[in-house]
Amino acid sequence: MTTAREIMTEGAECIGEDETVLEAAKKMTELGVGALPICGTDNRLKGMLTDRDIVVKVLGAGKDPADCKAGELAQGEVVTIGADDDANEILRTMTRHKVRRLPVIDGHDLVGMVAQADVARALPEPKVGDLLEALSTD
Repeated sequence: MTTAREIMTEGAECIGEDETVLEAAKKMTELGVGALPICGTDNRLKGMLTDRDIVVKVLGAGKDPADCKAGELAQGEVVTIGADDDANEILRTMTRHKVRRLPVIDGHDLVGMVAQADVARALPEPKVGDLLEALSTD
Protein backbone atom coordinates (compact mmCIF):
# COMPACT_ATOMS: atom_id res chain seq x y z
CA MET A 1 0.00 0.00 0.00
CA THR A 2 1.18 3.52 -0.79
CA THR A 3 2.56 5.50 2.17
CA ALA A 4 2.52 9.20 2.96
CA ARG A 5 6.29 9.31 2.38
CA GLU A 6 5.77 8.08 -1.19
CA ILE A 7 3.19 10.66 -2.21
CA MET A 8 4.09 13.68 -0.08
CA THR A 9 5.73 16.81 -1.34
CA GLU A 10 9.10 16.92 0.38
CA GLY A 11 10.81 19.93 1.88
CA ALA A 12 7.83 21.56 3.55
CA GLU A 13 8.82 24.84 5.14
CA CYS A 14 7.48 26.21 8.40
CA ILE A 15 6.68 29.69 9.51
CA GLY A 16 7.95 30.33 13.02
CA GLU A 17 5.35 31.01 15.69
CA ASP A 18 7.09 34.34 16.42
CA GLU A 19 7.23 35.44 12.78
CA THR A 20 4.59 37.86 11.55
CA VAL A 21 1.63 37.00 9.38
CA LEU A 22 3.06 39.42 6.81
CA GLU A 23 6.25 37.34 6.69
CA ALA A 24 4.11 34.22 6.33
CA ALA A 25 2.18 35.75 3.42
CA LYS A 26 5.45 36.65 1.69
CA LYS A 27 6.77 33.12 2.21
CA MET A 28 3.53 31.64 0.82
CA THR A 29 3.91 33.85 -2.24
CA GLU A 30 7.56 32.88 -2.77
CA LEU A 31 6.80 29.16 -2.38
CA GLY A 32 3.53 29.27 -4.34
CA VAL A 33 1.58 27.58 -1.53
CA GLY A 34 -1.68 28.34 0.27
CA ALA A 35 -0.70 27.02 3.70
CA LEU A 36 2.30 26.77 5.97
CA PRO A 37 2.85 24.72 9.09
CA ILE A 38 3.51 26.88 12.16
CA CYS A 39 6.56 25.66 14.07
CA GLY A 40 7.53 26.59 17.60
CA THR A 41 10.95 27.47 18.90
CA ASP A 42 11.10 23.83 20.05
CA ASN A 43 10.79 22.80 16.36
CA ARG A 44 7.41 21.15 17.01
CA LEU A 45 4.29 21.84 15.00
CA LYS A 46 1.91 24.31 16.61
CA GLY A 47 -0.69 24.53 13.85
CA MET A 48 -1.34 25.40 10.24
CA LEU A 49 -1.68 28.86 8.74
CA THR A 50 -3.70 29.16 5.54
CA ASP A 51 -4.20 32.01 3.14
CA ARG A 52 -7.85 31.98 4.22
CA ASP A 53 -6.78 32.44 7.87
CA ILE A 54 -4.82 35.53 6.83
CA VAL A 55 -7.80 37.01 5.01
CA VAL A 56 -10.51 36.15 7.55
CA LYS A 57 -8.75 36.23 10.92
CA VAL A 58 -6.30 39.03 10.23
CA LEU A 59 -7.32 41.33 7.38
CA GLY A 60 -11.07 40.83 7.78
CA ALA A 61 -10.75 41.43 11.53
CA GLY A 62 -8.91 44.71 10.93
CA LYS A 63 -5.59 43.47 12.33
CA ASP A 64 -2.22 44.53 10.96
CA PRO A 65 -0.42 41.50 9.46
CA ALA A 66 2.92 43.14 10.29
CA ASP A 67 2.00 43.12 14.00
CA CYS A 68 0.18 39.79 14.25
CA LYS A 69 2.31 36.72 15.00
CA ALA A 70 1.69 33.45 13.15
CA GLY A 71 1.53 31.62 16.48
CA GLU A 72 -1.53 33.67 17.47
CA LEU A 73 -3.45 31.83 14.73
CA ALA A 74 -2.36 28.33 15.79
CA GLN A 75 -5.53 26.90 17.29
CA GLY A 76 -6.53 23.48 18.47
CA GLU A 77 -4.74 20.21 17.91
CA VAL A 78 -2.45 19.90 14.92
CA VAL A 79 -3.67 17.21 12.54
CA THR A 80 -0.72 15.30 11.05
CA ILE A 81 0.07 12.01 9.37
CA GLY A 82 3.04 9.76 9.98
CA ALA A 83 5.49 9.34 7.11
CA ASP A 84 4.95 5.58 7.07
CA ASP A 85 1.15 5.69 7.42
CA ASP A 86 -0.66 4.15 4.48
CA ALA A 87 -3.01 5.78 2.00
CA ASN A 88 -6.11 4.54 3.81
CA GLU A 89 -4.98 6.35 6.96
CA ILE A 90 -4.37 9.52 4.92
CA LEU A 91 -7.91 9.30 3.53
CA ARG A 92 -9.42 8.60 6.97
CA THR A 93 -7.54 11.49 8.57
CA MET A 94 -8.40 14.00 5.84
CA THR A 95 -12.04 12.92 5.89
CA ARG A 96 -12.42 12.83 9.68
CA HIS A 97 -10.83 16.26 10.19
CA LYS A 98 -12.09 17.81 6.92
CA VAL A 99 -8.61 19.00 5.91
CA ARG A 100 -7.11 19.26 2.45
CA ARG A 101 -3.47 19.31 3.59
CA LEU A 102 -1.63 17.20 6.13
CA PRO A 103 1.84 17.85 7.50
CA VAL A 104 3.84 14.62 7.34
CA ILE A 105 5.99 13.89 10.37
CA ASP A 106 8.70 11.37 11.04
CA GLY A 107 9.00 11.22 14.81
CA HIS A 108 8.64 14.91 15.65
CA ASP A 109 10.29 16.19 12.46
CA LEU A 110 8.30 17.73 9.62
CA VAL A 111 9.38 15.91 6.45
CA GLY A 112 6.72 16.96 3.94
CA MET A 113 3.10 17.73 3.17
CA VAL A 114 0.36 15.59 1.64
CA ALA A 115 -2.21 17.71 -0.17
CA GLN A 116 -5.49 16.70 -1.72
CA ALA A 117 -3.76 17.00 -5.12
CA ASP A 118 -1.05 14.52 -4.06
CA VAL A 119 -3.76 12.03 -3.09
CA ALA A 120 -5.55 12.58 -6.41
CA ARG A 121 -2.38 11.80 -8.37
CA ALA A 122 -1.46 8.71 -6.35
CA LEU A 123 -4.69 6.86 -5.63
CA PRO A 124 -7.42 5.21 -7.72
CA GLU A 125 -10.33 7.38 -8.82
CA PRO A 126 -13.02 5.85 -6.57
CA LYS A 127 -11.01 6.61 -3.41
CA VAL A 128 -10.24 10.14 -4.62
CA GLY A 129 -13.91 10.68 -5.44
CA ASP A 130 -14.92 9.59 -1.94
CA LEU A 131 -12.39 12.03 -0.44
CA LEU A 132 -13.58 14.92 -2.60
CA GLU A 133 -17.18 14.22 -1.67
CA ALA A 134 -16.34 14.06 2.05
CA LEU A 135 -14.39 17.33 1.95
CA SER A 136 -17.08 19.11 -0.07
CA THR A 137 -19.95 18.40 2.31
CA ASP A 138 -20.62 20.18 5.59
